[in-house]
Order: sequence, then C-alpha cells, then structure tokens
Amino acid sequence: MTQGILYISYDGMLEPLGQSQVLAYLKPLALGRRIHLISFEKKADWANVAARVQLEQDIGNAGIDWHPLRYHKRPSGVATTWDILCGMALGLWLILRHRLDIVHARSYVPSVMAWVLKRLTPVKYIFDMRGFWADERVDGGLWSHNGMMFRVAKGFERRFLLGADHVVSLTHAAEREMRCFKYLKGCMPPVTVIPTCADLVRFKPLPLGINGKGFVLGYVGSAGTWYLFDEVLACFLQLLLILPNARLLIVNRGEHDYVRKRMVATKVPDTAVELTSASHAEMPGQIARMDAGVFFIKPTFSKQASAPTKLAEFLGCGVPCLCNAGVGDMAEVLNESRVGAVISSFDVQALNTGLHDLLKLVAEPHIRDRCAATAHRYFSLNEGIAKYESIYRELGSQSSD
Repeated sequence: MTQGILYISYDGMLEPLGQSQVLAYLKPLALGRRIHLISFEKKADWANVAARVQLEQDIGNAGIDWHPLRYHKRPSGVATTWDILCGMALGLWLILRHRLDIVHARSYVPSVMAWVLKRLTPVKYIFDMRGFWADERVDGGLWSHNGMMFRVAKGFERRFLLGADHVVSLTHAAEREMRCFKYLKGCMPPVTVIPTCADLVRFKPLPLGINGKGFVLGYVGSAGTWYLFDEVLACFLQLLLILPNARLLIVNRGEHDYVRKRMVATKVPDTAVELTSASHAEMPGQIARMDAGVFFIKPTFSKQASAPTKLAEFLGCGVPCLCNAGVGDMAEVLNESRVGAVISSFDVQALNTGLHDLLKLVAEPHIRDRCAATAHRYFSLNEGIAKYESIYRELGSQSSD
C-alpha cells in the first residue's frame, strides 16, 4: 500500500520560507507517496490571487494535496488556539479519510496538533523541531522566562520529545543539548540531524563580473527579533573606513521602515545602501550581486539549535560570510572549511578583525568554489531529502510490523 503522510506547517506556502523549506523537500518526497499538506496562510499573501493560483497548480502538479487554512494573529493566544483546533480537526479527518500513516509536524505549533492526532489515531509522529522554539521566544524578547506561555510551551516540548517516534534537529549542538535533558535519560527518541538546506541547483555561483564596481556587502532576510541588525550596521560603518566605496545591499521583506529607522539611528549614509525586496525565485540573482554576506544572531541558549537558511544560500552562491559564534554549528562550518569569518564579540576591534579576515578570504582565487563545495557538503537539499526518505521508510516498516 502507498505510504500516506500528513505534513503540517504553521508557515504559509505563499511565503518564501514555505517554498524553500517545505515544498522544496515535499515535491521529491511525494514521488510514490500520498502527501497531504496543511499550511496556514497569511491574509496578505492569500490576497495575491495570481501567485495563489500559480502555487496551487505547482503543488498539484507535484502530486501533493494542499489544504490551506487561514493564519490568525490577534489576539495572540486565542488566535493560535483557534488555528490549532482547526488544524487538528482537519488533520483528524484527513488521517481517517485517507488512512494516513505518518504525521510530520514542522516546529511546535503544528506539533501540538500532531501530538494530539497521535494519541487519537495509530499514526507515527515526526517532531521536526526546527530549534528550541519556546526558548527562542524568550531570547527574542517576546515572552518572559517566568511567564505562563513559556512554561506551557516547555511542557509541550517535553511531551513532543517523549511522544515522538522520530525527532529531526537542525544542529548537532541541539542534539547534544537534548541528550542532557534529565527526562530523556534512558528514553531518547531516534534523532536525525538535517540542517537547513538549500536548493543548490538554483543557489549556485554565477559568472564573475556581475557585481559591477565597488565591494558589496550583503544582508538577506529579517532584521528584527533575535537578529542583531544594529551590529550589522555598525560593521558596515567600519567597512566604510576600510573601503570608502563599499555598498550595503539589504534584501528584506516587510521591514523597510524599521531598517530605515535603524540606519538613521546608527548614522549609516543611505547613499551607500540599497534596500530592496525579492521573491524566493529572485534570491539567487540578488545574492550573486554580493561579494560577501553578513548576519549576526543573538548567541543565546536557543540558538544552539539554529541553522540559518541564509548561510546555506550564501555559500551555495559562492559568497563567504561574516557571522558570530554561539549559533548552532555555524562557527565550526565556517572555520573548518575557511569560507567565512567568525567573531565572538561586537566591539570595534572584533568587527575590524572579522572584516579584515573576510576581505582576505574574498581575495583568495578559489574562494567561490570552496564556498559552493562547503554548501554541497553540509547543506545539500538532495542530502536532506535523502535523510527524510530514510526516516519515512523506517517509520513505514515499523507500521507494517
């Protein structure tokens, strides 16, 4: 009998993240399987009828049954509870109607639905944790460490880890941390490390000479929450002292007002900055305009479990990066392969040292090839798909025993 999978994502498929980190995996995994996908789509994305129709056709052509639900944001607790109830009801109907074998939950909110569905049905449950989400909320200043929401989320995390038939972690650092959890002593579930991967057929080095004149430092993605954007701007100011003609290319979606305010506050000249947006399909071309990438993330407890998508995409395009230590396996990858510079603090001396190290790497004749080779070694989408294939086969064999 053909294996049936219910995949639940709280991210929308109309968002770049949903396309790069969900659909890119599910399309090849759908070959020879019945995959039903529940996602939660934001109102503004859903209003783009042309994009929606195109995506529906694209997902359908891949053989995936897409069941989009509306994402609700406010009031926060009530809205999320409503989304969970809607997802559970739809998920239960799909499991019973199509006799699905596995529920694969991407992160914590979908895992509330999946955990309940596992208790109600005989499905196997994959907890694709994507990081220590509850701790991320605290580290990002969204929740209090002593607050009720954090305690509830950590309680669910315990249930997810104890109830999962398989756990997927983004980093080896997070797996090591989980093995220290007292409640998992002697009952650690099977864990597979699958870092955030990139489609390296698309994210690849483009011909030299595309950048034009001047050194271009690139920043991609969110500028808020746990991303240290002010430190990035401070870093660029130091770069201007080294290379007065340098430019900062910021590719960001939905935070342009915030970015401009931070530029004014940190006295970054807007004449040296290009701020733009791009679709997921346009991202390889934007990254190809950059000589190097930069991003800093708060080095908190939760970030041990983080594997930023942008690192895989930068390296896949042959672009070395300047990053900070204390985030997942990132420092080890950059240092061991010599494809980036890593700093441990954000004072002027550390930023200058990191920039000089980065500029030396950029000047090396084979740096682009080395970055791309590193991306293939650590972040290949094909390798990630193969690991998910193995998990599905293993759980499928357990179901048939």
